[in-house]
Amino acid sequence: MRIPSLDGIRAASFLVVFVAHAGLERYVPGGFGVTVFFFLSGYLITTLLRSEQARNGHVNLRHFWLRRLLRIWPAFYVVLTLAAVLTLLVDFGTPLAWPALAAQLLHVTNFWTIAHTEAGQPIGTGVYWSLAVEEHFYLLFPWLFIAMQRMRLDGRRQALLLWGLCALALAWRCALVYGAHVATNRTYMGSDTRLDSILFGCALAVWRNPMLDAPVGGEPPGVEQRWALLYVPAALAVLAFCLVWRDDAFRETFRYSLQGIALTVLFSAAVRFPAWGAFRWLNTRPMEAIGGLSYALYLVHFTMLFVVAHFLPGWPAVATGVLALAASLLLAQLSSLYIEAPCARLRKRLAD
Repeated sequence: MRIPSLDGIRAASFLVVFVAHAGLERYVPGGFGVTVFFFLSGYLITTLLRSEQARNGHVNLRHFWLRRLLRIWPAFYVVLTLAAVLTLLVDFGTPLAWPALAAQLLHVTNFWTIAHTEAGQPIGTGVYWSLAVEEHFYLLFPWLFIAMQRMRLDGRRQALLLWGLCALALAWRCALVYGAHVATNRTYMGSDTRLDSILFGCALAVWRNPMLDAPVGGEPPGVEQRWALLYVPAALAVLAFCLVWRDDAFRETFRYSLQGIALTVLFSAAVRFPAWGAFRWLNTRPMEAIGGLSYALYLVHFTMLFVVAHFLPGWPAVATGVLALAASLLLAQLSSLYIEAPCARLRKRLAD
């Protein structure tokens, strides 16, 4: 299923993360790029579950998990293995710790990092914490989706239930931050505290999904203008506020909720109106190409930044960033050809 603007959003999110990791984290919100990835995952996975439910009358959990396994695990483990070998062979000043590697292998690295920091992880694999959050989502959410179908909840009630869970996640973050005064990593990386960033995307997918629930006969008169002049500017203003307001407690509590609300509007607009000037660039060939490689790029880019900085000390930050990006694109393309494409063919067999 091809959804307008989605590959471009993937590409933009990756580039935000990359630029932040390349040394501009004070000016570029890399964490927001991760939040967009979370929202996108929730929206896409739930849209696919809805399509399967409509097509077959049920969701096959075994096939769902096999498809996710074939999509995520092969490149995940190949990159992790190569990064671990590289860490053993080259002295980056960060020796490998086997418990830290085991946490990554078992997809619990986010909670390991909360408890022990990133020390001991293979070089450049600190980003794996977000993949652990998504793995926990893939494990649990299909059960909730199936339960909502068996309860015969319509799309609106499903969205209300998911938004209720988002509100509970916000309340839990507030309790941890304002009551227990936990460290930032606890709320930033915890599956329980970040699951709502994914669930906001799920809520958009079950009700008024711009891909599945488009108005029959096109948009009513005046609706497109309201989106362009009111809804999208308001969402952008909310995101701008979240980026400008630097209070630590706000950033680890209400920020994620406000970003989820704003992204609901922006995702809906980008999918409904891909020809708008504000969204057309998301659907250009370069952005779609980068978006198609975004998973592998996310896996390898941080390692490449460390490798280039280690072997080319003293190079300007821009030069090391460009070289690391080029190397990441090459490795991502190889992953696409020799790892992801064969696995995609297996996934297609499962879908047929």
